[in-house]
Amino acid sequence: MEWTDICVTVPRRWADTAEAVATGISGSGIYVEDYADLEQQVEAMAHVDLIEPELLQKDRETVKVHMYLAPDEPDVPGILELLRSRLLREEAEFQLDVAGVEQADWENSWKKYYHALPIGQRLMVCPSWEQTPTDRIVLRLDPGMAFGTGTHETTSLCLEQLDARIHGGERILDVGCGSGILGIAALLLGAGQAEGIDIDPMCVRTAGENAALNGVEGRFTVYVGNLSEKAHGPYDIICANIVANAIKMLSPSIPALLAPNGVYITSGIIIERRDEVADALRSCGFAIEQILEKNGWVSIIARLA
Repeated sequence: MEWTDICVTVPRRWADTAEAVATGISGSGIYVEDYADLEQQVEAMAHVDLIEPELLQKDRETVKVHMYLAPDEPDVPGILELLRSRLLREEAEFQLDVAGVEQADWENSWKKYYHALPIGQRLMVCPSWEQTPTDRIVLRLDPGMAFGTGTHETTSLCLEQLDARIHGGERILDVGCGSGILGIAALLLGAGQAEGIDIDPMCVRTAGENAALNGVEGRFTVYVGNLSEKAHGPYDIICANIVANAIKMLSPSIPALLAPNGVYITSGIIIERRDEVADALRSCGFAIEQILEKNGWVSIIARLA
């Protein structure tokens, strides 16, 4: 049986966007081909003369992001169309190619790189298959095909903010909920109710399964659809860990959904688009409370001015 390799080829300036979009759909099974600093990487380990000539001939101006889908994945066309639509929304220049690859244990081999991760002052994000003794609040997660394991900077930035800002009883909305990690974390930290919205049914299914895994399914509601159809405020905290263009597009609808003194936490923003997104939030009536950066990724926290 073959796996499906969906390859996104982009000019270098779109590499971070393509990786973020692909990761947002897959959450695992991502492989990035980037040969821009090949010589420097090899020199750090051995000697440039050891590089295969075939590698030296690789295009340095483009980046390839591969997303691998399991042989039993029933909706390859749907995933391909979702990837295409999100790249178009970002106005990225891209080429999509689809190929079959020999079966390998893509679904499980990545698990050796995903271990319990302490976040903030109270949380421990732990994969569902691992037992880790801790005094922290444990969030168990099986990311499946949805984005959000806590290891990516965009997710950890949001989790740190939730850890710092949830004091008990809050109502939370997670826009583009992915694996459900933010809503579930909020509930485990003491929020009273959480809702998640995503346009991808696969993400909504995974989020529901993870809510049940953590025993919060009765307080966590996930919807397939868009913000205007599904969200009914007011919410004390609204999270949008998506991408810059989606944040800009959705943010005009956020003020009507926020409770008085509510907080809007955005992330998934590459640092080059930080000021652009901040200006967009200001134009929607927000005052910027904090801008946090981690390894080239940005989270912007705002309240209504």
